[in-house]
Amino acid sequence: QVQLVESGGGLVQAGGSLRLSCAASGRTFSSYAMGWFRQAPGKEREYVAAITRNGGRTYYADSVKGRFTISRDNANNTVYLQMINLKPEDTAIYYCAGQRDYSGNLYARRNEYAVWGQGTQVTVSS
Repeated sequence: QVQLVESGGGLVQAGGSLRLSCAASGRTFSSYAMGWFRQAPGKEREYVAAITRNGGRTYYADSVKGRFTISRDNANNTVYLQMINLKPEDTAIYYCAGQRDYSGNLYARRNEYAVWGQGTQVTVSS
């Protein structure tokens, strides 16, 4: 299975932007549906966005809809999360996740994903 490594986190002021990347090892990345989750201190890990294995469909949590965009580049084994108009409540560790898929599905539940990255910290100051 693939291994995932996130990057791109950092400290940004409210209203700013960041782009997170998740690089996957292996030659089967295009067989994986991908997602982004986040976990704030003292809170459960929550779903943020998902994308089908070919990038044809995406799905977002209501809290980020219109501000975050998930995309993928299968040629370069990478999935992205573009975040604009960031808010202090977006502060969290962001994780990418992958699930091998044969049907073009989207997955929005934490327990539907088999592979996880180590996370990258995003801090939004007010």
